[in-house]
Amino acid sequence: MTKKPLPPPDPTRRMRGFEPASGFLREPVRHAGESRGFAVARLLTHWPEVVGEDLARMTRPVRIGYSRDGLGATLTLLVASAHAPMVQMQLPRITEKVNAVYGYAAISRISLTQTAATGFAEGQAEFLSARGPAQDPAQAAAPEILDAARETAAPIADPALRDALEALARNILNRRRT
Repeated sequence: MTKKPLPPPDPTRRMRGFEPASGFLREPVRHAGESRGFAVARLLTHWPEVVGEDLARMTRPVRIGYSRDGLGATLTLLVASAHAPMVQMQLPRITEKVNAVYGYAAISRISLTQTAATGFAEGQAEFLSARGPAQDPAQAAAPEILDAARETAAPIADPALRDALEALARNILNRRRT
């Protein structure tokens, strides 16, 4: 005897218990992306994975404009003016990677907008930092702060939770010091 399949879930009904935070953000991110011409929100949310960490530090997608004849779109990238020549040389590679996300030749042209990292409304978003392991905030804290943070988190048995609490204590103690 086969069981009757369950009806599809009602999209207006909330889940029981905890819901992933991504569920709450899905619609606002999609709406914001579509208002800028981004049919695929993944291009915005996973930009470092799409073009690579090195290019993501120098660029930020701003908008996609579609032409009237429908023969490909123009992707506008925000670039710090010092990095523009390097990015200009890699435009074919960027186009290829972005079109791979779409699955077809959606982008036919890339336009670079040069501005400072802080300034106009589009430029206020900070580019990714080039912070490496040598510039770890834990390395920058004073030894007495590191010892106090380690002592505060010492009773915790779970290593991941202990590391997280130690980082929190280090940030709080470091902030009090400054």
